[in-house]
This record gives sequence, structure tokens and C-alpha cells, in this order.
Amino acid sequence: MAPSSAAATDVGLVERLRAVRPLVREHAPRAERERRVTPEVVAALTEAGVYRMNVPRRYGGYQTPLRTQVDALAEVSGGCGSAGFMALIQAGCAFIASLFPDGAQDEIFTGPDVRISGTLIPDATAVPVDGGFVVSGTSPFATGSPYADWHLLTARVEKDDGPPDVLWTAVPMAGLEVLDDWDVSGLAGSGSNSVVARDVFVPAHRVLPVGPLLGGVFPSKANADDPFYRMPVLLLFCAWTAPNALGLARAALAEFTERIHHRGITYTFHERQNEAGVTHLQAAEAAMKISCAELLTAEFVARIEAVAASGEPYTLQERARIRAQSGYVTRLCKEAVDLIGSASGASSLHRGVPIQRAVRDLNALSLHSFVNPTTNLELYGRVLSGLDAGTPFL
Repeated sequence: MAPSSAAATDVGLVERLRAVRPLVREHAPRAERERRVTPEVVAALTEAGVYRMNVPRRYGGYQTPLRTQVDALAEVSGGCGSAGFMALIQAGCAFIASLFPDGAQDEIFTGPDVRISGTLIPDATAVPVDGGFVVSGTSPFATGSPYADWHLLTARVEKDDGPPDVLWTAVPMAGLEVLDDWDVSGLAGSGSNSVVARDVFVPAHRVLPVGPLLGGVFPSKANADDPFYRMPVLLLFCAWTAPNALGLARAALAEFTERIHHRGITYTFHERQNEAGVTHLQAAEAAMKISCAELLTAEFVARIEAVAASGEPYTLQERARIRAQSGYVTRLCKEAVDLIGSASGASSLHRGVPIQRAVRDLNALSLHSFVNPTTNLELYGRVLSGLDAGTPFL
């Protein structure tokens, strides 16, 4: 990992990312073709400091306030949904790495711009051995893996009695194989390839048990009392994915309201689309859906920050509500962009028109198992109905 000249603090982070957004937008079609974010964009994001947002300050990181992270990720996503998704996953994985034992953090954070990929899909297995575990298996959907320095590979430890234990294991990318298997229709440039571990030894200090983590227990002593790292990881992923949807939707609306001045509506008397009443209704409805999504995001992000500051515990209903809000934000943004896409005419199908890419990217985001609006609403509805949530992932 080459050192960067990123600013020492997150002051001006959002503005720095706004300044590189034209580059991110310009490279979005190439990212789709190459199925990964371009090296030029990765370098620009690194220089802006996006990978430092969740890195501990003692390693040169920012520990950026959550609201600022949301604004920062929305800027990246507004230029390219794939670049924004890669940034949010790698920033999130840096937060998770900060919960590992301190010795592991010393190995991982050799610089504040380290890039970490990871998933929470326990398809690999971990076999206990003297001093650690031997890990084998595939980790699919490893977003940003082509550019990662480390990977947080989720593995199962099978037991004779009861369900397996699930571990996050920190593995240098040099010890893993990245498969060339990412070829999809949405978020196509995110580089979410599968990575494969073949009998990789992982020392015990580079292991983070997932079960205790979901209950708020993690082994880092240096970060144990820091309110920043007491924020629940899964609720943070709700906050990190929301700006991906918001950035895409805002950019699509801006593109739409610019295009309507330069095109008509074929087979009608409207020589300029912006003069048609139906366009006024479409633009307004899309804008209102995006505004509602912004308000929902602001509400649950403020709640996460307030609880972090006060140290009070979450209720089950609060956790389920935040996950539902996150899914509903994505639904609203998807509905807005689907409306914009349907109002943009056949000319918008050209790959050079960003609206068609936003439609596909938001469809992909809404299918993510942790973001899916239908699933998240069901979980919240169960709790509202007096049942358990039906999942520990809250």
C-alpha cells in the first residue's frame, strides 16, 4: 500500500470528495466495462481521505462523525454507484477491523489508507489448530477485493453439539485468490469478486467472533471505551448503505431535469419535455420520494449518534426500526429512479446516459440481503406484532 498525501483531518472531507466527483462520474462507464472501479478513482478517493473515516486516530485515521460519513459517501455515489458502494464497504470493514484484538490492528493499520474488503457470508470453514485456525473456502461478494490490502473472511467453526460458531478472520490479500467471477447488471463496477482461501493459517489474535460482536462485545482494549466504536456494526451498515441510494437518486434527478430541456416527447406535440404537464408530475414525485428518503436517513443517523453519545441501550424495536428505515430509504430511492427512468425515453438506454446505470444500480442495491426493503419491513413488523425479530442481525 503506497502512502498518500491525504489531509490529516476530516475537515473538508465532503468538499474534497465533491471536487473529485467529476472524475468519478467520468470513469463510471469504464468501471462497468472493467467490472471494477478504475485505479485513477481509487487513487483519488484515497487522496481525499475516504478510507480513513473509520480508522482509529492513533493510526492516523479520522473517526469521522457518522453524519459526515453519510454526506461523504453520497458524494461518491452521486458520481458512480459502484465507486460509492466499494467505498462504503471498505470504510465499514475498517470499522470492523478496529474491533479486532489490538495486535491484529497493529498489523492491519500500517497506514491510515489501508483498504479492507469483507463479507458476512460464512461459506468458508475454520478448523481450530494450535495457535489459531486453518481457514478454507470461498468468500463471495467481496466488494473492492481487487484493490484490497486485507480481507475479513467469514468462516464457520463446526461443532458436534449445536450450530457453528461464526468468525471474522483477518487475512492479507496476498494469501488469497481473487476469482474473476464478478459479471453482473447492477453495481457492476464494484469489483465484488469472490475470494478463496486454501488452508490459510490465521493466528488467534486475527480472529473476531461474530456472535459476541452482535451483542456489543469485542476484544479490542484500545477502542473498548471509545463511544465511536460502541456504535453497533449492523446499524452502521444501515447508515452506510443509505447514502449509496441517496447519491444515485439525487444524481439521476439532476440528470433528468437537465435532459428535459434538450429533448421532446416523441409522437406528441411536446417539442421540449420540460413543458409537458406529465413531466412536472414525474419530476415532483421523484423529488418528494428522495426528500422523504433524506428525512428518514437523517432521523435514524441522528438516533445512532445520540445513543453513542449517551451510552443508553437500544430497544429491540429501535434496532428493527432502523433496519426497516434503511430498507425503506432504498425503496423510495429506487421508486424515484424507476420513475425517472420510465420518463426518460428510449434515448436514455444508451450506456452513455447515467440514468440507465442508476436504475440498474439501485435495483442491485435493493437486492442486497441486508438492505432488501421487503425483508427489513417484515422484521420490523414482527417486532411491532409482539414477536421476536426472527434474526440476530439487528
